[in-house]
This record gives sequence, structure tokens and C-alpha cells, in this order.
Amino acid sequence: MSSLSVAVRDSSTMLRRNLLHARRYPSMTLNLLLTPVMLLLLFVYIFGDTMSAGIGGGDRSAYIAYLVPGILLMTIGSTMVGTAVSVSGDMTEGIMARFRTMAIHRGSVLFGHVAGSVLQAVISVVLVGAVGVAMGFRSTDATALEWIAAFGLLALVALAFTWIAVGMGMASPNAEAASNNALPLILLPLISSAFTPIDSMPGWFQPIAKYQPFTPAIETLRGLLLGTGIGNSGWITIAWCLGLTLLGHRWSKAQFDRDPR
Repeated sequence: MSSLSVAVRDSSTMLRRNLLHARRYPSMTLNLLLTPVMLLLLFVYIFGDTMSAGIGGGDRSAYIAYLVPGILLMTIGSTMVGTAVSVSGDMTEGIMARFRTMAIHRGSVLFGHVAGSVLQAVISVVLVGAVGVAMGFRSTDATALEWIAAFGLLALVALAFTWIAVGMGMASPNAEAASNNALPLILLPLISSAFTPIDSMPGWFQPIAKYQPFTPAIETLRGLLLGTGIGNSGWITIAWCLGLTLLGHRWSKAQFDRDPR
């Protein structure tokens, strides 16, 4: 078999392994999904009228349209905690060391985790998006091309943060540390434009909310789903994703190639 065929075969095997783990132990995924769903319910049904007035909307539906894109990106961040924990478990339990000694394509081990995590993130986004639709979110002004671009954006963001989560998991001494290390992936959307416009924040806080990866991604997704302009947020998001993907890949590969602990 050619090296490419071996890589594809081994990567497919590792992908199936990680999907089987996710299916057999769904509690982690369900617990991580609970955070964005609860925030969606909280901000729509409890704070919805007040928040819609703050963004210049007439009723709660205006705030649902504003909120859902941010919650979808937060869902990706939440899913990455499970990825970091899963990778850390493989590192501490010795299976990574075992994979190093086997006659398999070395890159397939990392690919299995990355591909499996991206698939889980996309499925999680679909489920949370369905909750948003049930609560009244509508995307009637978006074209078919904008829907495709929105899906591609979500997949690209999921890929970038998956590589970062894999690196976090490999660098963590145990699952608890991996969960704590990945916590910023949940906290960053909370201090972005997900819940309120940046202009309404205190002046000293606005740079913190503006110059981080989630804010341009949220603004881009919001523009695509609502059929409004996105300005330069799209290019900024792509730059962030490419940079994080490269950083995460190099970090993960360096951790995988080092001597097993």
C-alpha cells in the first residue's frame, strides 16, 4: 500500500475509535451542551425584553436573532473542553505511548482526535441551533450562499480550536488539569460581542472584547445568518483560524513526538 493509503486507512480507524468513545460515554458531551442551552434560555426568557431594548430592538425576537450566533460559537468552545479531557486521558493512560510503538501512520492518531472533535462540534451546533429555532430564531434574509458560508465558518472555527484543545490535552498532566486549561474557550465568548454590542461596554473593557478570536467570528456568523454586512470581520476570522490551526498543530505534534510521560 502507498503511504497515502496507509495514512487514510489508519486515520479512518482512529476516527472510528474516537466516535465510539463519544457514543459510549455521552455524559461529557451532554454536560458541555447544557451550558450554551441554559445561557440561551436564560438570556432569552429572563433577560430578553431588557436586552432587546438595549440593542435597539422592539421585542424579544430581535434579541434572539442577535444572541443565537454567539451561542453557536460558544457551543464550539464548550465542546473543546471534552476534546482536551479525552486527549489528556489517552496521554495519561498510556495509549498514546502504545500508539507510538505500533506500525501505524503517526499523524493518524492526531487526525482521529481532530476529525472526531470537529464532527462532534458540528453536531452540537446543529442541536443548539435547533433549540434556537424552537425559541423563535429565524434566518429568512440569508441566501443559500450565505448559509453555506456560515456552515464553512463554523467548521473552520471548530477545526482551529480543536487543534488548540488537542495541544492543551497533551500538555496537561491529568484530565482535571485539561478541563481547567480549556476553560478559557468557554469564558472568551462571555466577554465578546455574543451577548451585547461592544460599543455598550465600558471603554477600558472594549479592547478585551474586540481583540480576541470569538468576536470577529461571531460578527461574521451573525452577518451571514441575518443577511447583513460583515465588513472585515470575515478576513479577520479566517486569519485567526489559520493562525490558531497552525499553532495548535505544531504544539500538538511537538507534544506527541516527545518522550512519553
